Amino acid sequence: MTQVEESSGEPEPTEAHRPQCRCETFSRVTERAALAGARWLGRADKEAAEEASFTAARQALEQMSISGKVVIGAHEDAEQLAAGTLIGAGGEEFDLALDPLEGRAVVARGGTNAISMIAAAPRGSMPSLPDMYMRKMAVGPRARGQIDLTRPVGDNIRAIAGAFDRMVNDITAIVLDRPRHHDLIEEIRSAGARIKLIQDGDVTASISAAVRGTNDHLAIGIGGTRQAVLAAAALRCLGGELQAQLWPTRRAEIEEARVHGISDPDRVFTIDDLAPQELIVVATGVSNGDLLRGVRFLADSARTHSLVMCTRCNWVRFVDSIHFFARERREEIRLS
Repeated sequence: MTQVEESSGEPEPTEAHRPQCRCETFSRVTERAALAGARWLGRADKEAAEEASFTAARQALEQMSISGKVVIGAHEDAEQLAAGTLIGAGGEEFDLALDPLEGRAVVARGGTNAISMIAAAPRGSMPSLPDMYMRKMAVGPRARGQIDLTRPVGDNIRAIAGAFDRMVNDITAIVLDRPRHHDLIEEIRSAGARIKLIQDGDVTASISAAVRGTNDHLAIGIGGTRQAVLAAAALRCLGGELQAQLWPTRRAEIEEARVHGISDPDRVFTIDDLAPQELIVVATGVSNGDLLRGVRFLADSARTHSLVMCTRCNWVRFVDSIHFFARERREEIRLS
Protein backbone atom coordinates (compact mmCIF):
# COMPACT_ATOMS: atom_id res chain seq x y z
CA MET A 1 0.00 0.00 0.00
CA THR A 2 2.87 2.34 0.83
CA GLN A 3 4.48 1.70 -2.55
CA VAL A 4 1.25 2.56 -4.34
CA GLU A 5 0.89 5.82 -2.45
CA GLU A 6 4.47 6.84 -3.21
CA SER A 7 4.20 6.09 -6.95
CA SER A 8 0.73 7.47 -7.74
CA GLY A 9 -0.02 10.00 -5.01
CA GLU A 10 -3.53 8.55 -4.50
CA PRO A 11 -4.80 4.97 -4.43
CA GLU A 12 -6.66 3.75 -7.49
CA PRO A 13 -10.44 3.92 -7.08
CA THR A 14 -12.17 0.57 -6.65
CA GLU A 15 -15.28 -0.41 -8.57
CA ALA A 16 -17.35 0.51 -5.52
CA HIS A 17 -15.98 4.06 -5.58
CA ARG A 18 -16.26 4.70 -9.32
CA PRO A 19 -19.03 7.09 -10.40
CA GLN A 20 -22.26 5.24 -11.08
CA CYS A 21 -22.93 5.02 -14.80
CA ARG A 22 -26.05 6.87 -15.95
CA CYS A 23 -26.60 4.85 -19.11
CA GLU A 24 -29.95 3.48 -17.99
CA THR A 25 -31.33 6.89 -17.03
CA PHE A 26 -30.85 8.27 -20.57
CA SER A 27 -33.59 5.94 -21.76
CA ARG A 28 -36.06 8.31 -20.06
CA VAL A 29 -35.19 10.91 -22.68
CA THR A 30 -35.80 8.75 -25.72
CA GLU A 31 -38.85 7.01 -24.22
CA ARG A 32 -40.58 10.30 -23.48
CA ALA A 33 -39.69 11.66 -26.92
CA ALA A 34 -40.98 8.48 -28.59
CA LEU A 35 -44.24 8.56 -26.63
CA ALA A 36 -44.84 12.17 -27.66
CA GLY A 37 -43.92 11.68 -31.31
CA ALA A 38 -45.91 8.48 -31.71
CA ARG A 39 -49.12 10.37 -30.97
CA TRP A 40 -48.69 11.98 -34.41
CA LEU A 41 -48.27 8.75 -36.37
CA GLY A 42 -49.99 9.04 -39.75
CA ARG A 43 -51.43 12.51 -39.08
CA ALA A 44 -49.53 14.20 -41.95
CA ASP A 45 -47.93 16.84 -39.74
CA LYS A 46 -44.19 16.25 -39.46
CA GLU A 47 -43.53 19.63 -37.85
CA ALA A 48 -45.97 18.92 -35.00
CA ALA A 49 -44.54 15.44 -34.50
CA GLU A 50 -40.99 16.78 -34.34
CA GLU A 51 -41.98 19.61 -31.99
CA ALA A 52 -43.70 17.17 -29.63
CA SER A 53 -40.67 14.86 -29.53
CA PHE A 54 -38.18 17.69 -29.04
CA THR A 55 -40.25 19.20 -26.24
CA ALA A 56 -40.52 15.87 -24.42
CA ALA A 57 -36.78 15.21 -24.79
CA ARG A 58 -35.93 18.68 -23.50
CA GLN A 59 -38.19 18.28 -20.46
CA ALA A 60 -36.63 14.92 -19.62
CA LEU A 61 -33.08 16.27 -19.95
CA GLU A 62 -33.90 19.27 -17.77
CA GLN A 63 -34.85 16.91 -14.95
CA MET A 64 -31.72 14.74 -15.18
CA SER A 65 -28.88 15.18 -12.71
CA ILE A 66 -26.35 16.03 -15.41
CA SER A 67 -24.66 19.07 -16.88
CA GLY A 68 -25.20 18.47 -20.55
CA LYS A 69 -24.06 20.39 -23.60
CA VAL A 70 -25.75 19.72 -26.94
CA VAL A 71 -23.01 19.25 -29.53
CA ILE A 72 -25.13 17.69 -32.27
CA GLY A 73 -28.80 18.64 -32.12
CA ALA A 74 -31.51 20.58 -33.87
CA HIS A 75 -30.82 23.09 -36.63
CA GLU A 76 -29.28 26.35 -35.44
CA ASP A 77 -32.51 28.30 -35.96
CA ALA A 78 -34.52 25.82 -33.88
CA GLU A 79 -36.13 27.02 -30.67
CA GLN A 80 -34.90 24.13 -28.54
CA LEU A 81 -31.99 21.68 -28.28
CA ALA A 82 -29.82 23.42 -30.88
CA ALA A 83 -26.05 22.92 -30.81
CA GLY A 84 -24.51 24.80 -27.88
CA THR A 85 -27.53 24.43 -25.60
CA LEU A 86 -26.66 23.78 -21.94
CA ILE A 87 -29.18 21.53 -20.23
CA GLY A 88 -29.68 19.44 -17.11
CA ALA A 89 -30.25 19.87 -13.38
CA GLY A 90 -26.50 19.78 -12.63
CA GLY A 91 -24.09 16.92 -12.13
CA GLU A 92 -21.77 14.83 -14.30
CA GLU A 93 -20.76 16.69 -17.44
CA PHE A 94 -21.74 15.25 -20.82
CA ASP A 95 -21.58 16.10 -24.50
CA LEU A 96 -24.88 15.21 -26.14
CA ALA A 97 -25.78 14.24 -29.69
CA LEU A 98 -29.48 13.72 -30.18
CA ASP A 99 -32.34 13.32 -32.58
CA PRO A 100 -35.61 13.06 -30.66
CA LEU A 101 -37.40 12.09 -33.87
CA GLU A 102 -35.27 10.39 -36.51
CA GLY A 103 -37.73 10.01 -39.39
CA ARG A 104 -40.29 12.76 -38.86
CA ALA A 105 -41.62 12.27 -42.40
CA VAL A 106 -42.03 8.57 -41.62
CA VAL A 107 -44.22 9.41 -38.64
CA ALA A 108 -46.26 11.92 -40.66
CA ARG A 109 -47.21 9.33 -43.26
CA GLY A 110 -47.53 6.43 -40.78
CA GLY A 111 -44.43 4.58 -41.98
CA THR A 112 -41.89 2.32 -40.31
CA ASN A 113 -38.45 2.60 -38.68
CA ALA A 114 -38.86 5.98 -36.94
CA ILE A 115 -36.85 6.20 -33.71
CA SER A 116 -35.84 8.60 -30.97
CA MET A 117 -32.13 8.59 -30.21
CA ILE A 118 -29.48 10.14 -27.97
CA ALA A 119 -25.73 9.64 -27.52
CA ALA A 120 -23.81 10.93 -24.49
CA ALA A 121 -20.07 11.15 -23.93
CA PRO A 122 -17.75 12.86 -21.41
CA ARG A 123 -17.60 16.63 -21.89
CA GLY A 124 -15.24 17.72 -24.63
CA SER A 125 -14.94 14.32 -26.32
CA MET A 126 -17.64 14.54 -28.99
CA PRO A 127 -16.86 16.19 -32.35
CA SER A 128 -18.63 19.32 -33.52
CA LEU A 129 -19.48 19.21 -37.22
CA PRO A 130 -21.21 21.67 -39.54
CA ASP A 131 -24.84 20.97 -40.38
CA MET A 132 -24.48 19.61 -43.90
CA TYR A 133 -24.45 16.38 -45.92
CA MET A 134 -21.95 13.55 -45.46
CA ARG A 135 -21.28 10.57 -47.69
CA LYS A 136 -20.93 7.51 -45.47
CA MET A 137 -20.58 3.75 -45.33
CA ALA A 138 -21.39 1.57 -42.30
CA VAL A 139 -20.82 -2.14 -41.60
CA GLY A 140 -20.93 -4.48 -38.63
CA PRO A 141 -18.14 -6.29 -36.76
CA ARG A 142 -17.69 -9.06 -39.38
CA ALA A 143 -16.75 -6.54 -42.07
CA ARG A 144 -14.83 -4.13 -39.84
CA GLY A 145 -11.49 -3.24 -41.43
CA GLN A 146 -12.64 -4.31 -44.89
CA ILE A 147 -14.18 -1.07 -46.19
CA ASP A 148 -12.59 1.99 -47.73
CA LEU A 149 -14.77 4.95 -48.70
CA THR A 150 -12.21 6.10 -51.27
CA ARG A 151 -12.46 2.84 -53.24
CA PRO A 152 -15.18 1.98 -55.78
CA VAL A 153 -18.46 0.71 -54.34
CA GLY A 154 -18.07 -2.62 -56.12
CA ASP A 155 -14.68 -3.24 -54.47
CA ASN A 156 -16.19 -2.59 -51.04
CA ILE A 157 -19.12 -4.91 -51.67
CA ARG A 158 -16.80 -7.71 -52.76
CA ALA A 159 -14.67 -7.16 -49.64
CA ILE A 160 -17.77 -7.31 -47.43
CA ALA A 161 -18.90 -10.51 -49.18
CA GLY A 162 -15.49 -12.02 -48.48
CA ALA A 163 -15.74 -11.09 -44.80
CA PHE A 164 -19.08 -12.92 -44.56
CA ASP A 165 -17.82 -15.80 -46.75
CA ARG A 166 -20.79 -15.24 -49.07
CA MET A 167 -21.48 -14.63 -52.72
CA VAL A 168 -21.81 -10.97 -53.72
CA ASN A 169 -25.44 -11.44 -54.68
CA ASP A 170 -26.18 -12.52 -51.08
CA ILE A 171 -25.06 -9.14 -49.71
CA THR A 172 -27.77 -6.54 -48.95
CA ALA A 173 -27.03 -2.82 -49.06
CA ILE A 174 -29.43 -0.34 -47.46
CA VAL A 175 -29.83 2.95 -49.34
CA LEU A 176 -32.10 5.94 -48.84
CA ASP A 177 -34.47 6.28 -51.78
CA ARG A 178 -33.37 9.72 -52.96
CA PRO A 179 -32.58 11.18 -56.44
CA ARG A 180 -29.03 11.92 -55.26
CA HIS A 181 -28.43 8.16 -54.95
CA HIS A 182 -29.29 7.27 -58.56
CA ASP A 183 -25.67 6.64 -59.57
CA LEU A 184 -24.89 4.85 -56.30
CA ILE A 185 -27.80 2.47 -56.81
CA GLU A 186 -26.61 1.66 -60.32
CA GLU A 187 -23.10 0.92 -58.99
CA ILE A 188 -24.49 -1.47 -56.38
CA ARG A 189 -26.62 -3.22 -58.98
CA SER A 190 -23.64 -3.52 -61.32
CA ALA A 191 -21.66 -5.13 -58.50
CA GLY A 192 -24.41 -7.73 -58.15
CA ALA A 193 -25.53 -6.99 -54.59
CA ARG A 194 -29.10 -6.75 -53.38
CA ILE A 195 -30.57 -3.36 -52.43
CA LYS A 196 -33.05 -2.41 -49.74
CA LEU A 197 -34.42 1.04 -50.52
CA ILE A 198 -35.76 2.94 -47.50
CA GLN A 199 -37.72 6.18 -47.36
CA ASP A 200 -36.15 7.42 -44.11
CA GLY A 201 -34.22 6.07 -41.13
CA ASP A 202 -30.57 6.73 -41.95
CA VAL A 203 -29.33 5.90 -38.44
CA THR A 204 -31.52 2.83 -38.07
CA ALA A 205 -30.08 1.50 -41.33
CA SER A 206 -26.52 1.76 -39.99
CA ILE A 207 -27.47 -0.01 -36.77
CA SER A 208 -29.30 -2.72 -38.72
CA ALA A 209 -26.17 -3.41 -40.75
CA ALA A 210 -24.31 -4.15 -37.49
CA VAL A 211 -26.94 -6.42 -35.90
CA ARG A 212 -26.94 -10.08 -36.83
CA GLY A 213 -30.25 -11.52 -37.95
CA THR A 214 -31.43 -8.51 -39.95
CA ASN A 215 -29.81 -9.88 -43.13
CA ASP A 216 -28.46 -6.38 -43.83
CA HIS A 217 -24.73 -6.04 -44.40
CA LEU A 218 -24.03 -2.48 -45.51
CA ALA A 219 -25.60 0.96 -45.11
CA ILE A 220 -24.35 3.46 -47.66
CA GLY A 221 -25.30 6.86 -49.03
CA ILE A 222 -25.50 10.57 -48.35
CA GLY A 223 -27.18 11.91 -45.22
CA GLY A 224 -26.74 14.57 -42.56
CA THR A 225 -23.83 15.07 -40.17
CA ARG A 226 -26.16 14.58 -37.20
CA GLN A 227 -27.06 11.12 -38.47
CA ALA A 228 -23.40 10.32 -39.15
CA VAL A 229 -22.36 11.07 -35.56
CA LEU A 230 -25.29 9.15 -34.06
CA ALA A 231 -24.65 6.17 -36.35
CA ALA A 232 -20.94 6.20 -35.51
CA ALA A 233 -21.77 6.26 -31.79
CA ALA A 234 -24.07 3.26 -32.14
CA LEU A 235 -21.54 1.34 -34.23
CA ARG A 236 -18.82 2.05 -31.67
CA CYS A 237 -20.98 0.24 -29.11
CA LEU A 238 -21.81 -2.58 -31.52
CA GLY A 239 -18.24 -3.14 -32.71
CA GLY A 240 -18.90 -2.01 -36.26
CA GLU A 241 -17.21 0.53 -38.52
CA LEU A 242 -18.28 3.76 -40.18
CA GLN A 243 -16.42 6.01 -42.61
CA ALA A 244 -17.76 9.38 -43.70
CA GLN A 245 -16.81 12.35 -45.85
CA LEU A 246 -18.30 15.83 -46.05
CA TRP A 247 -20.51 16.36 -49.09
CA PRO A 248 -20.79 20.14 -49.54
CA THR A 249 -23.40 21.40 -51.97
CA ARG A 250 -22.45 25.08 -51.73
CA ARG A 251 -19.15 26.97 -51.42
CA ALA A 252 -20.47 28.48 -48.19
CA GLU A 253 -20.52 24.99 -46.65
CA ILE A 254 -16.80 24.58 -47.37
CA GLU A 255 -16.18 27.80 -45.47
CA GLU A 256 -18.41 26.59 -42.65
CA ALA A 257 -16.35 23.40 -42.45
CA ARG A 258 -13.18 25.48 -42.06
CA VAL A 259 -14.85 27.34 -39.18
CA HIS A 260 -15.26 23.95 -37.51
CA GLY A 261 -11.55 23.23 -37.99
CA ILE A 262 -11.89 21.02 -41.09
CA SER A 263 -9.40 22.40 -43.60
CA ASP A 264 -9.61 19.46 -46.01
CA PRO A 265 -13.19 18.95 -47.28
CA ASP A 266 -12.13 15.59 -48.80
CA ARG A 267 -11.00 14.20 -45.44
CA VAL A 268 -12.36 10.75 -44.62
CA PHE A 269 -13.66 10.58 -41.06
CA THR A 270 -13.39 7.25 -39.27
CA ILE A 271 -15.32 6.01 -36.28
CA ASP A 272 -12.42 7.19 -34.09
CA ASP A 273 -13.00 10.74 -35.35
CA LEU A 274 -16.78 10.69 -34.94
CA ALA A 275 -17.37 8.63 -31.81
CA PRO A 276 -15.32 8.75 -28.58
CA GLN A 277 -14.28 5.56 -26.79
CA GLU A 278 -16.62 6.09 -23.83
CA LEU A 279 -20.24 6.36 -24.93
CA ILE A 280 -23.84 5.88 -23.91
CA VAL A 281 -26.28 5.39 -26.79
CA VAL A 282 -30.03 4.87 -26.45
CA ALA A 283 -32.66 4.46 -29.17
CA THR A 284 -36.41 3.95 -28.69
CA GLY A 285 -38.79 2.87 -31.44
CA VAL A 286 -41.46 5.38 -32.44
CA SER A 287 -43.00 3.31 -35.24
CA ASN A 288 -42.49 -0.39 -35.89
CA GLY A 289 -39.27 -1.34 -37.63
CA ASP A 290 -36.87 -4.19 -38.35
CA LEU A 291 -34.85 -3.41 -35.22
CA LEU A 292 -37.25 -1.90 -32.68
CA ARG A 293 -40.99 -2.10 -32.12
CA GLY A 294 -42.87 1.17 -32.13
CA VAL A 295 -44.90 2.67 -29.29
CA ARG A 296 -48.05 0.67 -28.54
CA PHE A 297 -50.81 2.57 -26.78
CA LEU A 298 -53.08 0.58 -24.46
CA ALA A 299 -56.11 1.57 -22.37
CA ASP A 300 -54.23 3.41 -19.62
CA SER A 301 -50.60 2.78 -20.54
CA ALA A 302 -48.15 2.54 -23.41
CA ARG A 303 -45.34 0.14 -24.21
CA THR A 304 -41.94 1.12 -25.59
CA HIS A 305 -39.05 -0.89 -26.97
CA SER A 306 -35.52 0.52 -26.59
CA LEU A 307 -31.92 -0.34 -27.34
CA VAL A 308 -29.50 0.76 -24.58
CA MET A 309 -25.76 0.55 -25.25
CA CYS A 310 -22.84 1.57 -23.05
CA THR A 311 -19.11 1.13 -23.61
CA ARG A 312 -18.31 1.82 -19.93
CA CYS A 313 -20.62 -0.97 -18.73
CA ASN A 314 -19.79 -2.99 -21.85
CA TRP A 315 -23.35 -4.06 -22.58
CA VAL A 316 -26.08 -3.90 -25.18
CA ARG A 317 -29.65 -4.23 -23.87
CA PHE A 318 -33.07 -4.41 -25.45
CA VAL A 319 -35.50 -2.90 -22.95
CA ASP A 320 -39.27 -3.44 -23.01
CA SER A 321 -41.02 -0.83 -20.82
CA ILE A 322 -44.59 -0.09 -19.78
CA HIS A 323 -45.56 3.49 -18.97
CA PHE A 324 -48.72 4.08 -16.94
CA PHE A 325 -50.71 7.26 -17.39
CA ALA A 326 -52.54 7.09 -14.04
CA ARG A 327 -51.96 5.71 -10.53
CA GLU A 328 -55.24 3.82 -10.65
CA ARG A 329 -54.60 1.02 -13.13
CA ARG A 330 -57.43 -0.64 -15.01
CA GLU A 331 -55.22 -2.86 -17.13
CA GLU A 332 -53.09 -5.89 -16.30
CA ILE A 333 -49.44 -6.26 -17.31
CA ARG A 334 -48.98 -8.22 -20.51
CA LEU A 335 -46.01 -10.44 -21.21
CA SER A 336 -45.73 -9.40 -24.85
